[in-house]
Amino acid sequence: MSNLAVQQQVGLAPQTEADVILVLQNSLYPGANINSVHMVLDYCRAAGLDPMQKPVHIVPMYDKNSRQMRDVVMPGISLYRTQAARTNEHVGTDEPVFGPMVELTLGGKLFQVPEWCKVTVWRKKDGERCAFTALEYWIENYATAGKDSDAPNAMWKKRSRGQISKCAEAQALRKGFPEVGSAPTAEEMEGKTIGPEIDSSQSANVLAITQDWAAAAAACATTEEVTAVWKVAIKELQAAGDMAEYDRVKAAVAKRGKELTATLVEHVEPMTDAEVEAADFGRGVQP
Repeated sequence: MSNLAVQQQVGLAPQTEADVILVLQNSLYPGANINSVHMVLDYCRAAGLDPMQKPVHIVPMYDKNSRQMRDVVMPGISLYRTQAARTNEHVGTDEPVFGPMVELTLGGKLFQVPEWCKVTVWRKKDGERCAFTALEYWIENYATAGKDSDAPNAMWKKRSRGQISKCAEAQALRKGFPEVGSAPTAEEMEGKTIGPEIDSSQSANVLAITQDWAAAAAACATTEEVTAVWKVAIKELQAAGDMAEYDRVKAAVAKRGKELTATLVEHVEPMTDAEVEAADFGRGVQP
């Protein structure tokens, strides 16, 4: 983004892009990685948005493919509200309606949360006020405290109604104002993982695990066979996105490799007395 473009977008005195990034890092996105802030600027430039209005969020997410956390730039609910308002056809959003409180055991603790939330947005089309309603369930939307935990994170613990209402509102806005975009909001994707959603009706044909690779590794007679099995298995397991099975097969491969290596060592023939004397002579050891 050019300096002029940045100045025009943020409406400030002439400054460099580095200055703007510094402001974003220290105010709107405190502690954010510099590369992630650059992604925010690129996103705003492509969409014609003012980065100083914080229309998007930086969301840390676990990437199933790379098996690590990485930052993803996503729109916030406020951006969808703004875009709907700019159509001049948004004529109101009803207060959220919540379902009954239910008790859920998550992370070994008991939580009381609203079962669902329903939000209706209104759009005026051809002189008529049309309703667009979305109903979202808490259990299907809440953000976990970590990739290996099913407990809700701090925000969803503190604001169980507030967070699910944002998710329902975002869905209602997408239904009533499809031009705002189809991307999920940061509020909806917080705590989720990045990776392909597998359709159970198609998984057998698309991302199937063709055999028990752990058993195949255990049946190998040589270390070369173990290596060959692992090369095929790793591609299939990563494509399937089944990390639990990946770890199980990896452990089986490592175990069989160690067993075969130990067997090779045990079957090394001991040296004869003559070979020992020859070896000692070669090292200068006198008999």
